[in-house]
Amino acid sequence: MIIVLNLNGLEINTRVFIAPMAGVTDYPYRQILREFGAGVLFTEMISSQGLIQGNRRTENLIEINHEKPGIIGVQIFGEDPSIMAEAAALVAEKHRPDLLDINMGCPARKVVSTGAGAALMQDPKQAGQITRAVARAVELPVTVKIRLGWDSSNLTAARVVDRTLEAGAAAVTVHGRTREQFYSGRADWQAIAKIASSTSALIIGNGDIFTAEDTRKMLETTGCQAVMLARGIQGNPWLVKTSRSLVDEGRKIPGPTVEKRISRALDHLQRAIDYYGQDRAVPLMRKHLSWYIKSLPHAARVRDRINKLTEPARVQDLLLNYQQALTENREQHFKQYLLEMKSQQ
Repeated sequence: MIIVLNLNGLEINTRVFIAPMAGVTDYPYRQILREFGAGVLFTEMISSQGLIQGNRRTENLIEINHEKPGIIGVQIFGEDPSIMAEAAALVAEKHRPDLLDINMGCPARKVVSTGAGAALMQDPKQAGQITRAVARAVELPVTVKIRLGWDSSNLTAARVVDRTLEAGAAAVTVHGRTREQFYSGRADWQAIAKIASSTSALIIGNGDIFTAEDTRKMLETTGCQAVMLARGIQGNPWLVKTSRSLVDEGRKIPGPTVEKRISRALDHLQRAIDYYGQDRAVPLMRKHLSWYIKSLPHAARVRDRINKLTEPARVQDLLLNYQQALTENREQHFKQYLLEMKSQQ
């Protein structure tokens, strides 16, 4: 195994990381990503308040399978240094992740309204204090995920990077947008490059990586030592494999066929049913299934049907018929099938 990065003693054999994403990188999907070669991935973001209050639903988000290969981190968010430190210590002792990440980039109103997430881009001093408290509370490497700033008039990323690195962060992931942009426009890779060139510390680039070529271009354009895949892996775990093959091994490999995309969607659905139970799994999986079939013929019509179904068997039947229609050129048959489904609702 070739070691390409060292994170405060944690040896990493890839430059491709997977971002923590609420409602996306849950336990079932993390297992799929690992099977596709994810060397470093994270849980969904975890509330520090929820952890120290013993909220069971918050706690369940952290589940880690230590028997699977790969490095896994837990991302926590909050605005109070002491609470963040307590939550970090609890996670480290109970769940034994390989590293901890601090969320300073989430743009969601319910998060920033508490002073957490991207709100910390407005207060580099507080960002540093939180990082120091967490780093002192655990013996694990601590990383931080940020944005370029709050808005175009407050581009504080460089100061937040300086404060968090001084406070003990082992690496910083920079998303190339401000909080006010949310996910609109284009990520500013040149701004990431400027930050990466200003420090010898590990800077991880993030934003608008949807293909393996994007992954390589991000590394070349920004000078970052690693990249973090995010929205590009929604319904596309193959991006992990193709990106790693290209940037870690120098080999270009093909993406999935239509048959593989729908087959994986069915596999993902079954894993979610096994983990959550069918009543929770079907609603949770609707967005995932829509991502798997995005850009395929009739995908919008299939998505609309999925969003109206509640029984796993009917969802599975729909996807199997869809797969057959696309691979055997039986689209007219499939249109009739959709009409019959609609009449049965």
